Amino acid sequence: MKRIGILSDTHGNFHPSIAEFFNECSEIWHAGDIGNLETAMEIAGFKPLKAVTGNIDDQVLRSFYPVYQEFTCEKKRILMLHIGGYPGRYSKDAKQLITELKPDVFICGHSHILRIIYDKKHDLLYINPGAAGKSGFHKVITAIRCTFDGDEIKDLEIKEIER
Repeated sequence: MKRIGILSDTHGNFHPSIAEFFNECSEIWHAGDIGNLETAMEIAGFKPLKAVTGNIDDQVLRSFYPVYQEFTCEKKRILMLHIGGYPGRYSKDAKQLITELKPDVFICGHSHILRIIYDKKHDLLYINPGAAGKSGFHKVITAIRCTFDGDEIKDLEIKEIER
């Protein structure tokens, strides 16, 4: 069993309330637009970090983190990519990766809109944690935590902080 914190679009800011929310998590997954290496190191120093780069991330971050990651957590196949769209409107890259890799969970960011949707067509759980940073049009900072237990995903919680 693993407790996971999921965030995206920090844009150089790891909010203290998000850190507190993730305190009981064993890992943090970041779906891109980290912002800078210092923020990535801050998060990685707090909890083990799996991350992908986003469209604002520079070459330094790209040397540490890939454009997409595929991995397993408990018995679930995870795909994480920054620009992914959403069910019925996936980006070209997301469609290709979902078709090839057949993940159980697809995590992306970029839109700054928190969405959790079961995609029947691809038999996967779509998660976009919204935006955890101070930059962008969003009015609420958001993050997600959940538990992976064997082939179950449970105890999903959302953190919202007014900007």
